[in-house]
Amino acid sequence: MSGELEGLLVILCLNTIYAYGVFLPAASGQLNLGAAGFITLGAYCSAFVNSELDGLGVSAWMSIPIAVLFTAAVSFLIAFPILRTRGVYMVLATFAFAEVVAGLIINLEFLGAAQGMPVDAHMPFYGLAIVTLLVALFCHYLMATRCGLAMRAIHDDESVATLFGANVRMIRVWAFATGGALMGLGGALYGHHFNYVEAQNFNILLSIYILLYVLLGGTQTAWGPVVGALFFTFVPELFRYLGRETGEKWLEDGRFVAFGLIIVIMMVIRPEGVVTRTLLERITGGRRRQPASPAAAE
Repeated sequence: MSGELEGLLVILCLNTIYAYGVFLPAASGQLNLGAAGFITLGAYCSAFVNSELDGLGVSAWMSIPIAVLFTAAVSFLIAFPILRTRGVYMVLATFAFAEVVAGLIINLEFLGAAQGMPVDAHMPFYGLAIVTLLVALFCHYLMATRCGLAMRAIHDDESVATLFGANVRMIRVWAFATGGALMGLGGALYGHHFNYVEAQNFNILLSIYILLYVLLGGTQTAWGPVVGALFFTFVPELFRYLGRETGEKWLEDGRFVAFGLIIVIMMVIRPEGVVTRTLLERITGGRRRQPASPAAAE
């Protein structure tokens, strides 16, 4: 495998984990624009634990779970005030959280401040691939459970879900905290693979991209984040490759313009995302059960 291809696959793995972290709250009707904040918490927590406890033999496989638990705890605590907001106010609240995290870390000298922080233990590509596969399997399984069905019901109609006995508030808190934990996991993996973390790399643009992964891929099924991450990771590189191979400089230099036009067209054609429940039923050959007609009943 070439170094260029491996680098792309590493980015794909990280993007997929980030996307699943935003997907879980979105599947229960919450738009999270604070992905960069949770990724930063996971990355710096894992880096700090690994560097400070290096003498105790703390490896990446030990520091990463600690970072995930820490990010999950922070996500759980801030979920209660943030989830009191709705719509655009929730988007602004999560965005503000990410900015607060970045501002704090940049001013903390023991975390390297603006210079960033080195990470000792290295996570190879195959480790990233295994963790990404486990995250995808977990999210697919979760969406098939009663909890996943309740999340989908809340997303579709909160009032009806409440009438059927779903604890809307706690399900949303759980989805928000679990999504934060997954984003913290992605941040920790980022730090251990590249062996350096810097707060400036986790900015608002990253949060917007991750939210687009989910919205473009679709929030109705667990395949949506994978499709969105694949699209955003490989399509710009495909334009660059075609421009380089054909000698068409305009195609290589203008790939992001063409990429943006494709996104706009896809959002117009598929406003619910590329992968919907209906599309998945068609692909798998599933059929919705139709109520029996009176004649058939006789």
